[in-house]
Amino acid sequence: MIQTHYRTCNLCEAMCGLEIQYEEKEVKRIQGDKKDPFSKGHICPKAVALKDIYEDPDRLKYPLRKKADGSWEQIGWEEAYDEVATRIQAIQEKYGKNAVGIYLGNPNVHNMGAMLFNRDFIKSLKTKNRFSATSVDQLPHHFAALLQFGHYMMIPIPDIDRTDFLLIFGANPLVSNGSLMTAAGVDRRLKAIQERGGKIVVIDPRRSETAKKADQHIFVKPGTDALVLLAMLHTIFEKGWEDLGSVAEFTDGLAAVQEAVQDFSPQKVATITGVSATEIVHLTQAFCQAQSAVCYGRIGVSTQVFGGLSQWLINVINIVTGNLDKIGGAMFTLPAFDLVAQTGSMGKVGAFARWKSRVRGLPEFGGELPVSVLAEEILTPGEGQIKAMVTVAGNPVLSTPNGQQLEQAFEQLEFMVSLDIYVNETSSHADLILPSTTGLETPHYDVIFHALAVQNTAKYSPALFEKEADQQHDWEILQALTTRLSGKPSNGFTPDMMLDFMLQGGPYRKEGMSLKKLKEEVHGVDLGPLKPALPKRLFTKNKHIQLAPEILLNDLKRLEDFWKNNNPLNKEFPFQLIGRRQLRSNNSWMHNSKRLVKGRDRCTLLIHPNDAASLNLENGQEVKVSSRVGNIQLKAEVSDEMMEGVVSIPHGWGHHRKNIKMQVAAAHAGASVNDLTDDQFIDELTGNAALCGVPVSIKGL
Repeated sequence: MIQTHYRTCNLCEAMCGLEIQYEEKEVKRIQGDKKDPFSKGHICPKAVALKDIYEDPDRLKYPLRKKADGSWEQIGWEEAYDEVATRIQAIQEKYGKNAVGIYLGNPNVHNMGAMLFNRDFIKSLKTKNRFSATSVDQLPHHFAALLQFGHYMMIPIPDIDRTDFLLIFGANPLVSNGSLMTAAGVDRRLKAIQERGGKIVVIDPRRSETAKKADQHIFVKPGTDALVLLAMLHTIFEKGWEDLGSVAEFTDGLAAVQEAVQDFSPQKVATITGVSATEIVHLTQAFCQAQSAVCYGRIGVSTQVFGGLSQWLINVINIVTGNLDKIGGAMFTLPAFDLVAQTGSMGKVGAFARWKSRVRGLPEFGGELPVSVLAEEILTPGEGQIKAMVTVAGNPVLSTPNGQQLEQAFEQLEFMVSLDIYVNETSSHADLILPSTTGLETPHYDVIFHALAVQNTAKYSPALFEKEADQQHDWEILQALTTRLSGKPSNGFTPDMMLDFMLQGGPYRKEGMSLKKLKEEVHGVDLGPLKPALPKRLFTKNKHIQLAPEILLNDLKRLEDFWKNNNPLNKEFPFQLIGRRQLRSNNSWMHNSKRLVKGRDRCTLLIHPNDAASLNLENGQEVKVSSRVGNIQLKAEVSDEMMEGVVSIPHGWGHHRKNIKMQVAAAHAGASVNDLTDDQFIDELTGNAALCGVPVSIKGL
């Protein structure tokens, strides 16, 4: 008999509600849940891949141990847990606690069990060598939030459902479905802005899918967004358009910002940025004159050499124009599982530069070091050298800078364990692989993305299918390892118990919020639009917004010095490389879904027709792309959607490496853009990887 199950898709940030029809243990159909109060029936192609992942013959279900000849053997869970704990403890006893490193991949934040149990596991390792996907993704957002609002998760969210002017820097929400702006059905939401007479402007080196639907698209040279933002602020103060609105009484540093932007006139930055002075002034005027407006920047802004400055300046523009904590502007969520309130003390005690990496001296943030230093911390001999690694739901060989170097580093480790469901480009180097249940076998609640959404909602999804008898959930794996490494007995908590505790003690407790209530509301609960929350929600010491943190003001000197010659490139590497998000590709492991890789080759080099002509390249021609750290080969795709001098390659591909056991992915291998990105090319302020603007050369083959 066909039955129906409702859940939230956890394959990207959008939190789309799904209606899944199934019979026994077979998925028959996946479609959007029209009764979901957040997504209202929206669905993207990734959701149907939940069936592929559940049924994937390559997916691991039981522990594997590598034999001397490189082949794998299945072992029992208890044996695997004991071996992991014994080998980690032996290495730490011999070399010290920091001889063990841990890397957390992006899928962890999409998984309730991992989110609730990773913290104790990390503590049990007692190491300072902690890394995650944060420093190749959104670290500048957290950096600005901590310094300005007192908590690293106090990230302002664009109130796109009520704004009159949406200004987008380096983001493509029509493809990402919103990023650090969870917005299921974002196409409908963006169209509604225009239908009510509002305007959307996109500033990007590529005329992206979102830019094509916007009212205006402006090309900008990679890495110069901060200069455009500074020129906009210069214009605001020069014209007297500043008005802080409701936050004026508790905002410090306005005069310091005004002084800092004096030298960054539109005329001065135009040549460097590729954005004319006239365009900057007109854009600024339109933004300031809108009834409500919000400036939003994402991957293209964060993953560049001035990511920290750019995210700070985006906040500053929203603040000085009176659009922070304002309906239709940049607002703050109030989720039922209130992670910000739970960890509020972090902002008060500080969570930055408490220690530094051993080799390059880059500062930690939020307990983690920048992942750009991971390979050198393994390869460089001396006290504190990483000798063992734990990777949890991550594939850093394909997703972090200079993947080939990291691959070489992993081969030198004395021990490595991967918590993963595939033998992929990273886990293939491990001695042990511990696979968890995934997707349809797990209960789900979005701990993180409810806190980053454009609307306050709450939804719990029970597991659709029971796990097999000898499978383990991720939280069970983490709990078992934590018990062995810490020497302390388990507290017996389950994810559901922890979730219920947080819901009943959260901001909607008076409304009777609980896990029981969410289980009864299978489509989810609408908690209303975003509401003004300041100054009560601030975690700074004086409960004031810090408009001009000294460390950010000081970084303006680095910006000026970097662009003094107007061209940081050289004759050897005359092009700038940027990434590209694709609707059917979020993480590398999704490429083992036949539904998500079918169709034409999507791993191509986008290049402007004039640049192609100068290199005598034809559409579809094989090319060699080189950077300081490596080279790759792929086909050229000639398109005027690219800015001249800029080329684009999507991330997550490169499944040609030996020893992986992902048949579908290997048949659609592509090339890894992170064999070109440079571990030395970073935002020096935050430590975030600079994946946009990497200098490269191109040669036809």
